[in-house]
Amino acid sequence: MVVFEKPKSLCDVPLHYCPGCTHGIIHRLVAEAIDELGIEGRTIGVAPVGCAVMAYNYFNCDMVEAAHGRAPAVATGIKRADPENIVFSYQGDGDLASIGTAETVHAATRNENITVIFVNNAIYGMTGGQMAPTTLPGQITQTSPYGRDVKHCGYPVKISEMLSQLEGPEYIERVAVNNVKNIRAAKKAIKKAFQNQVEGKGFSLIEVISSCPTNWGLSPEKALQWLEENMIPYYPLGVYKDRTAQKEAESK
Repeated sequence: MVVFEKPKSLCDVPLHYCPGCTHGIIHRLVAEAIDELGIEGRTIGVAPVGCAVMAYNYFNCDMVEAAHGRAPAVATGIKRADPENIVFSYQGDGDLASIGTAETVHAATRNENITVIFVNNAIYGMTGGQMAPTTLPGQITQTSPYGRDVKHCGYPVKISEMLSQLEGPEYIERVAVNNVKNIRAAKKAIKKAFQNQVEGKGFSLIEVISSCPTNWGLSPEKALQWLEENMIPYYPLGVYKDRTAQKEAESK
């Protein structure tokens, strides 16, 4: 009896991520969802520019590398060229919420039948820890050494809340991977996002609150604690839009 094994959709290679980075957990959850839905043979992933730029080395499916921020546009093209494909983008906050904001918003408002995995760790990771669109008010980064000043830099972009106001998207949920309970909930949400695409329901985005121990200047353990005490209160977890569930509730 097998109790625990590596997902078939995850390559058996070392990850390049920093110690304590939760990208590895998120990769596994995506791979588990692909395995359980039996869609690995027709899945195509789109890698971002950022910490996950080499995601094409880790998923055992066809992968495409997109220019910075353009993953939703690339995913749209792949999906429209062959609608039988299951297409997902895997993006960080600098990629999706900054240079890629327009692509994200318009893919969502068109309700493109794709799945977006959005990793939010409130900082630019790959390039050295600069302030990101999602950096918290008062948070110290390389480019905000005295903390993010909202009078000068504005407030963080809350992607899930913003996209949930659009008429187009099918499903928007924010999850976290800081403890077992939240990881289980994240797995369920990610699988549902892929299932929505299989059923042709349209655009699904899962925002995953993640840690960045290296650029936060914390140990892996302290980073998870900081995430729980600071990020989750500012970025509350939960379902922000579920059109199918809403229709079912209204029909009762």
